[in-house]
Amino acid sequence: MIYLDCAATSLQKPAAVRYAMTDAVRTMSSPGRGGYDSAMAAAGLVLDCRTALADMFCVSAPERVIFTGSATHGLNIAINSLVGPGDRVVISGYEHNAVWRPLYGIGADIRVAASPLFRPEKAVEAFRRMLPGARAAVCCQVSNVFGYILPVEEIGALCRRAGVPLIVDAAQSAGSVGLDFDGLGCAFAAMPGHKGLLGPQGTGVLLCREERPRPLMYGGTGSVSESVEMPDFLPDRLEPGTHNVPGIAGLLAGVEWLGRRTPAAALAHERELMAAFCDIVSRSPKIKLFRASDPDCQAGVVSLQVDGMDCEDVADRLAAQGIAVRAGLHCAPLAHQTAGTLRAGTVRFSFSPFNTFQEVRSAAEKLLDLAG
Repeated sequence: MIYLDCAATSLQKPAAVRYAMTDAVRTMSSPGRGGYDSAMAAAGLVLDCRTALADMFCVSAPERVIFTGSATHGLNIAINSLVGPGDRVVISGYEHNAVWRPLYGIGADIRVAASPLFRPEKAVEAFRRMLPGARAAVCCQVSNVFGYILPVEEIGALCRRAGVPLIVDAAQSAGSVGLDFDGLGCAFAAMPGHKGLLGPQGTGVLLCREERPRPLMYGGTGSVSESVEMPDFLPDRLEPGTHNVPGIAGLLAGVEWLGRRTPAAALAHERELMAAFCDIVSRSPKIKLFRASDPDCQAGVVSLQVDGMDCEDVADRLAAQGIAVRAGLHCAPLAHQTAGTLRAGTVRFSFSPFNTFQEVRSAAEKLLDLAG
């Protein structure tokens, strides 16, 4: 199988990830629940992973790195910490349902700062117009549908001047597009462990600037056990229950692998693969590519449509030939509405550090054959 659905999850991972998980299952118990060797080994591992993530994302203190079950989990914590019923929230036109649905469920007054695809200056202008009076803002760093890199640094600067806390959805950017959390000054940034960070599914990370965020779940933390309230300090305030130690072990192995290679190198490789793919498939007048004219505006994700063919049918026929891609709305109908692809959806190709040029050429040639 040629796996080109890395925007969904990183199926291909460093071998060290599975070795680390197996070792954790064999040798580690629960951190913060005892002073014996297996508990202390788990506690050391969890701290090592927090520290590695803090270094990667420029977070001043490791305790501000919160472990979650997914980026969705982290976004729900962030949104529920800042937003109440009726509060005005400004979001980009490219947000995932992990942002839209929690805001809708709370009853927020959602304002969409819609702007054309691959036009970062228009995105900045849309936020500038809509931020006055907002309680919070949310912006993805990279669109999961189109790979569009939104100008979160400029949007963050606007939010700071307006006194509006910003939540960054780094689900599609973590591990490739750099994020300076302290420099950006956002309130929260959420990301999965299983995509660009190359960890296992069931892991996520929330970077937290808020001093007393609102817990989404309540329970035991191994600290301040005499109190009926959650601890008022991080990370304990947001991490009830037993940690996913094998998952965190795998996540640390993925982060360490990326650190040796560097996220910038991963992004450069994915962009080169995407360019090679686009150069081949653009030979067909029947294939419409959603590709940025400025390569700095797009990560290693590209969507397309094939004239006269249903997107789901294209993906199914590619799957029958051993090519794994995703078709449809990609859990982001707002992004499709903004880009004008809501009715038909798109076929998405997304690349990873483990894909090769040979795989990309093979997939592109098969797509050309399908397009006819």
